Amino acid sequence: MARINKISITLCALLFTSLSFTPLSHASQQARASATQKTHLAKAPERKKKTTSQKSKTTAKKTSKKTTASTSKKTPASTTASRKTKAVADKRTAATKVTQKCTVRKGQKKKCVSVVDKKPLKLADVHKARVQKAQKTAMNKLMGQIGKPYRWGGTSPRTGFDCSGLVYYAYKDLINIRIPRTANEMYHLRDARPVNRSELETGDLVFFRTRGRGTADHVGVYVGNGKFIQSPRSGRDIQVTSLSEDYWTRHYVGARRVMTPKTIR
Repeated sequence: MARINKISITLCALLFTSLSFTPLSHASQQARASATQKTHLAKAPERKKKTTSQKSKTTAKKTSKKTTASTSKKTPASTTASRKTKAVADKRTAATKVTQKCTVRKGQKKKCVSVVDKKPLKLADVHKARVQKAQKTAMNKLMGQIGKPYRWGGTSPRTGFDCSGLVYYAYKDLINIRIPRTANEMYHLRDARPVNRSELETGDLVFFRTRGRGTADHVGVYVGNGKFIQSPRSGRDIQVTSLSEDYWTRHYVGARRVMTPKTIR
C-alpha cells in the first residue's frame, strides 16, 4: 500500500508540473510573435518614408534640370532682344535734333546755348532731311552755271554744257547710280521713278521731244514754282524757264525722279 501511495503522489506531481508549464510556454510564444509583428509594423512606415523622400529628391532633380535647360534656352533670346532695344535706342539718340537758342541783351555779346530736343526724329524724317540736303547741293551747282554758254557735248563749267551734260554735272557726285550721257537714256533709266507733272519736286528731271524723233531729246531740272533750269541750244545761255510756256508745254514728255533715299549717297 505504501508503494502504491508513493507512485500515485509522484504521478500527481508530474501531472501538475506539466499542466502548470504548458500555458506559460504558450504565452511566451504569443508574446514573442506579437513583438515581432510590432517591429515589422514599425519598420514599414519608415520604409515608406524613405521611398517617398527618395521620390521627392528625384523629382526635385528633374525640375531643377528642366529649369536650368529652359533658362539656358531663353538667355540667347533675351540677349538678342536687349541688343535690338539698344540698337533702336542708339538710332533714336542719333536722330535727335540739336538746336541753338541765342539771347541778345543790350550792351552784351550774343550768348548761344545748344539744346537737344527730347522728341527723336522718325526714320522717314531722317531720309527726308538727307534728300533735301542733296537737292540743295544740286541746286547750288546748277544755279552757279546760269549765264554760261551752251556747248554741244560739254560737261564742265570751264567749257560749258549741253542739256544732258548739265544734268550729269549736277548729279554725278550726289547719287550712287550711273547717270547716262544722253537725254533719251536718262528718260529710260531704270532707277529713275516716273513722276506726274502735278507731283514735281525740286531736283526732278523734266524731258521734252523737240525734234520729233526718239522718246526724249532734251532734258532740264525742275527748280520749283513751275520752272526748270536748262541749257537750251547753240547760241543760248543756261537759263531758268517756265514749264507753262506754250513751246515747252507742247513738247513735254514726262518727268523722272533720280534723288531718293535709296539713290543718294
